[in-house]
Amino acid sequence: MAHSYKSEYPPGVQADDGIKAFFEEFYKTSDTPDAHEKYADSFTGDATLIMASKKGVGREEILQIREGAWAVVASRQHTIHKIFPFGSGSSEVMLYGVVAYTLKDGRKTDVEWGARANLVQDGGKWKLQFYQVYLDSAATQNAK
Repeated sequence: MAHSYKSEYPPGVQADDGIKAFFEEFYKTSDTPDAHEKYADSFTGDATLIMASKKGVGREEILQIREGAWAVVASRQHTIHKIFPFGSGSSEVMLYGVVAYTLKDGRKTDVEWGARANLVQDGGKWKLQFYQVYLDSAATQNAK
């Protein structure tokens, strides 16, 4: 069975279909090793990305974080369990899931993560204005 990037949303809270589609494509792109430019295109030009202890503002810094995230990783696969919009129609969400890493040295590990995201319309497309990921960055060091 093919991996799905679909997520659950709270009952009774309407999430924009465009935001749902954005996150499905975003995590698929995130899991594609050579899609650095496409990943950066998911953010506004002045966006902020905080990935554990690394912070980048603007396209170039986001690209540096993205490229660095693949330095020791051969493959990864995100599973997004749930996305919680801050009310119906909100473009601010909290989300959580797990990412399965295979490192370049062959070790594997699964890491749970949570994130906070603010999206905006930019050129008729949803993009991240702010994205902060909370995860245990030492988990890859403890992979088996």
